[in-house]
Amino acid sequence: MKQYKCTVCGYVYDPAVGDADHGIIPGTPFDQVPDDWACPVCGVAKDQFELV
Repeated sequence: MKQYKCTVCGYVYDPAVGDADHGIIPGTPFDQVPDDWACPVCGVAKDQFELV
């Protein structure tokens, strides 16, 4: 699965891990993460992430 990195703080969204603290279960591809999801580290919008 493809990983995406926050262009502001460098956090990497790993689909294999997900973001359980925000309701994103492991195995969820980035394109299926809700549009209102934000970076769990710095809070920027999903559109501030780029493919790693």
